[in-house]
Amino acid sequence: MTSHPVTDPVPSPRTYPVALVLAALALGGFAIGTTEFASMSLLPYFAASLGVDAPTAGHAISAYALGVVVGAPVIAVGAARMPRRLILVALMAVFAVGNLLSALSPSFGWMLVFRFFSGLPHGAYFGVAALVAAGVAPPERRARAVAMVMIGLTVATIVGVPLANAVGQWIGWRWGFVIVAVLAALTATAVFLFAPRDAAHPDASPLRELGALGRGRV
Repeated sequence: MTSHPVTDPVPSPRTYPVALVLAALALGGFAIGTTEFASMSLLPYFAASLGVDAPTAGHAISAYALGVVVGAPVIAVGAARMPRRLILVALMAVFAVGNLLSALSPSFGWMLVFRFFSGLPHGAYFGVAALVAAGVAPPERRARAVAMVMIGLTVATIVGVPLANAVGQWIGWRWGFVIVAVLAALTATAVFLFAPRDAAHPDASPLRELGALGRGRV
């Protein structure tokens, strides 16, 4: 009588709910697009509340844009070796905190600081989210997956902006930023739960990431 050694079955690679991953990433894009475009709708309300005129209040939008410009290269260099899933969670956490602080701004000076802080994750989020979306989709559907992430921005212009304007009129401009903060927190939670748990990237070169800015096509 011969016996055959019992071997454990080879574990199958972990699969991720692609639809949920893409929905989470698109939700983050929706939150970012809403705060970017809706700030113009909320401008008259927070200008009056914080005691500044409309042209001065426009600097809050400029502060956010400056945060976008500064944050993209700094985060690309500083987070080059981190797991992408954790980068996205951290970016959305920072974005949520920045918008919550914007809602609590006691003065216009603090509003400028918090809007700059909120803009820091903007550019880096879309870059990393596109990589994650392409990574979870089959090769023939990667372009569509990346496009799904960007749909959040489109929906924000159609739904987010008028919604924020209505919120500003009905219950106050501060709640507009609170809603964005909640959306960002939901995105961070969903990405943490559903996105692939990738390893760190020790071979990534921060200098290579920064050097990409010098390419003519970038």
